[in-house]
Amino acid sequence: MSLPNATSLRIAFLDRATIPTQIELPRVPFDHQWLEYDFTSPGQVVERLQGVQVVITNKVVLDREQLSQLPDLKLIAVSATGFNNVDIDYCAERGIAVTNVQGYATQSVPEHVIAMIFALKRNLMAYHNDIAAGEWQRNKQFCFFTQPIGDVAGSTLAVVGSGALGQATAQLAKAVGMQVLFAERKGESSCRPGFVPFETCLEVADVVSLHCPLNQQTHNLIGADELSKMKSTALLINTGRGGLVDEQALIWALQQGDIAAAGVDVFTQEPADTSNPLLANISLPNLLLTPHVAWGSDSSIQNLANILIDNIAAFARGEKQNRVV
Repeated sequence: MSLPNATSLRIAFLDRATIPTQIELPRVPFDHQWLEYDFTSPGQVVERLQGVQVVITNKVVLDREQLSQLPDLKLIAVSATGFNNVDIDYCAERGIAVTNVQGYATQSVPEHVIAMIFALKRNLMAYHNDIAAGEWQRNKQFCFFTQPIGDVAGSTLAVVGSGALGQATAQLAKAVGMQVLFAERKGESSCRPGFVPFETCLEVADVVSLHCPLNQQTHNLIGADELSKMKSTALLINTGRGGLVDEQALIWALQQGDIAAAGVDVFTQEPADTSNPLLANISLPNLLLTPHVAWGSDSSIQNLANILIDNIAAFARGEKQNRVV
């Protein structure tokens, strides 16, 4: 199904503020009426999408109840890779096309992962805090060693998720001297060529980095049991989805020394608040948090914007591109 012929199609971007203002959205190459809103609350969705044929959403939820009240809707263009905010089953039933954006952050996310690994392996935050607390001055030496400093080169990285981001992270990790393993899906009794059993990866890796989608199979993929299998010197890096990790279990593991440190860019609820165990324990010296920005270099966001508009243009031409449904 493609967009109907019309002199002015209505396109609505429900959360335009998820793309920084310095990023230029390409021109939509057909007649249209453009509507955009920085943010859209759940109660505003149906009203704002009346008479709209194309909706762009990053994180605004489009569920069955809302979609059933939008008979004109033909295309949901997700301005991200993850699409768990859209009721895909309903869209398939009603012939509403859904597209997402893939492969736009294959430079930004791996760099963020490697940056977190270096920061945690070398205890950069802890040393910064020691200086701020006057430890250097009290030590009276040209340097001081209050924290262990680990090398990244020669350590083993287990990548969970072998898509574009997982592959790109592996490539960059190899470039800085890491050995890379790709983890087989959790619970699989046999491994695909080039993959290592999930449990084995947990046991042997110095760093575990998550790059898989969030679904029923991967929810709380890393919990207390998995964390207990990891080395006490290991790091966990999550730039995938917040729900991949049991956040309270992670805090317990960090406090008890089950693992050495964790770098987290994604949370079960975003924006997170102090009810989230990670934010409630942000002062832990072995916990590095960033606000879902691993994907967000200017070059990556421009790539995203270009692909987003191209997805819409392709649909208008009757072509299937980056289609989820």
